[in-house]
Amino acid sequence: QVQLVESGGGSVQAGGSLRLSCAASGYTYGTYSGYSWGWFRQAAGKEREEVATIYSYGRSTYYADSVKGRFTISQDNAKNTLYLQMNSLKPEDTAMYYCAAVHVSSDNVRNVDYWRRFGYWGQGTQVTVSS
Repeated sequence: QVQLVESGGGSVQAGGSLRLSCAASGYTYGTYSGYSWGWFRQAAGKEREEVATIYSYGRSTYYADSVKGRFTISQDNAKNTLYLQMNSLKPEDTAMYYCAAVHVSSDNVRNVDYWRRFGYWGQGTQVTVSS
């Protein structure tokens, strides 16, 4: 059973920066790299959306158009921690941010419903950006 714990959220003014962290534990030794890892967010009244992900095979990264050039996803394998560096924050970035891990094929890696059904999720960390 994989456990994920997010931290680093908070309130910031537009143009500011935050770094989210997601500490992972509980997976079988040697399987860490087999997971794809991602950050998702859900604003009030909206669907959960993919923000940035690292696909397990080839370690390719994906960013939603709305965050390209501003957010960076990364991992520290020695610390079993996933990060999301968020710069130039905008009010529309306000949401609950979740990290997730899942075994997934290329056919489903962009499928948020797949992640929700089969992935491991943290409890979320709130990011609020004021104008």
